[in-house]
Amino acid sequence: MSSPEQTPETDTDTYDVIVIGAGPVGENVADRAHAAGLSAVIVERELVGGECSYWACMPSKALLRPVAAVADARRVAGAAQAVTGKPDAAAVLKRRDGFASDWKDDGQVGWLESVGIDLVRGHGRLDGPRRVTVERPDGTTTTLTARHAVAVCTGSRAALPGLPGIEAAKPWTSREATSAKEVPGRLAVVGGGVVGVEMATAWRALGSAVTVLVRGERLLPKMEPFAGELVAESLAEAGASVRTGVSVERLARPAPDGPVTLTLDDGGELVVDEVLFATGRAPRTEDIGLDTVGLKPGNWLSVDDSCRVEGVEDGWLYAVGDANGRALLTHQGKYQARIAGAALAARATGASALETGAWGAHAATADHAAVPQVVFSDPEATSAGLTAEEAASRGLRVRAVDVDLGGVAGAALFADGYRGRARMVVDLDTETVVGATFVGPGVSELLHSATTAIVGEIPLHRLWHAVPAYPTISEVWLRLLEGYRG
Repeated sequence: MSSPEQTPETDTDTYDVIVIGAGPVGENVADRAHAAGLSAVIVERELVGGECSYWACMPSKALLRPVAAVADARRVAGAAQAVTGKPDAAAVLKRRDGFASDWKDDGQVGWLESVGIDLVRGHGRLDGPRRVTVERPDGTTTTLTARHAVAVCTGSRAALPGLPGIEAAKPWTSREATSAKEVPGRLAVVGGGVVGVEMATAWRALGSAVTVLVRGERLLPKMEPFAGELVAESLAEAGASVRTGVSVERLARPAPDGPVTLTLDDGGELVVDEVLFATGRAPRTEDIGLDTVGLKPGNWLSVDDSCRVEGVEDGWLYAVGDANGRALLTHQGKYQARIAGAALAARATGASALETGAWGAHAATADHAAVPQVVFSDPEATSAGLTAEEAASRGLRVRAVDVDLGGVAGAALFADGYRGRARMVVDLDTETVVGATFVGPGVSELLHSATTAIVGEIPLHRLWHAVPAYPTISEVWLRLLEGYRG
């Protein structure tokens, strides 16, 4: 294994691979490089473990799991009678804190040490080809040099609109929404995407009076239309107000700890205690020295399917995860990290050829064809691959097959009066599944079967031989196949 070297005359530490960003993506890139025999160092300015561990996936799902557990119990006669109150907010928040490790990264740092990956704390910036300078918390600067590759794994941040009064209003972003210590009495959620829907679900169940404001005509606009419709119905039944076709024009918060007034484009006003803006993400690339290697700061970094940044001479720079803007999901970033780590290691060790064709060992093909996603709302909304509209826009001849999940025996057992829907999108020329969407309680565990069918390009005639156990919700696959056969 190559070892880090220090060059006394330049006070520069040299490694095979430098990774900027110690979230799940950066950890996986470094781990794959290290496993291939390369020396690796990670640079991190905040907490090792990144956004997912402390302000996104883990704390948000810890907030949502008790909500789903109570909702599921209430949907089953016999269990429903045992549920006599709403979730205990204090207990939920305490459990959430545990899953966020109380915002301490000792465990993650310990893992890096255990596998032999070095950590440099501080703000890392590119300083020309294969060089990274790190401004440490104590004000000193360390320079790192890479023999083979630098990987930008800096993730993304919440994007706030430039509205009048927004700075003084101190709005929540996803970070505050997942780490708040108290339940707000009144919460406005601006945005109908994944973050907006999940946080509206969680905080409404914990006692907030929630109003969701959506500029478009439906929730979850990137999924099949029925997904947003079913989730909106459920939020309304839970007591939230969902308003579509409305935008915020300005905000006012006269007192630092007082209420926030939102002025809407329909002439109305809304007064709340907190307002969450869940209106998109922006890359964390504005201050990492991209200009020193001929790239524009603040942009998503365009990459090839091995996650190598395009337009950089000698191909030493990689951008993995949210920084490249391909699929802003932790699991997809980790997938890219495995691909990129294998690719950079192969190039560093002189491999004669890389497998960069579709579905090859060094190609993140799933970014284009088989991205899975779960929205942990109530009901859950899940999807893999393409929607019917996306598939048609790519020139595919497709057919969508829909099934009422409530008619599946396993779903009827799961919840009394089960409400849900499934869609399978079939490429008519190949008779393979190119997309699937499931909406309903407990459907997240169906998703990997859909992802496998899409990635494996399994012909429908072969899927008939994948027998789902009875009585499970997975029997929906039989109903979908029957619907296609007609």
